[in-house]
Amino acid sequence: MATSICARGLQGGLVSSFQGSWESSISGDHYHHALMQSVPRFVTVGKPICSPPSMKNVNEGKGLFAPVVVITRNIIGKKRFNQLRGKAIALHSQVITEFCKSIGADAKQRQGLIRLAKKNGERLGFLA
Repeated sequence: MATSICARGLQGGLVSSFQGSWESSISGDHYHHALMQSVPRFVTVGKPICSPPSMKNVNEGKGLFAPVVVITRNIIGKKRFNQLRGKAIALHSQVITEFCKSIGADAKQRQGLIRLAKKNGERLGFLA
């Protein structure tokens, strides 16, 4: 049993056409069975799109002193280099603290100077 349905738009033009019957195109059990066959039972999940945040220095390899820092780290080794760097940072923080004491700066100003020193060290390449 074939039927033809023509729908006309507001302007009188042909919009769509359907030939056939609902019984032949969508049949209850057959449609349900075909749908269940086409839908996967399990969905696999891939890797996440965004990577976890990295703790690396954004200015790594940049700055005036970065090449010297990288060469020194490669020569003396990472472990010893990090120990030396830690001692240098601690010594520099002590110098800033003594300077703040001599001029009468409070702890908040001292902390601001230490942060400024860190930013300058990153820009110059000391933390490469």
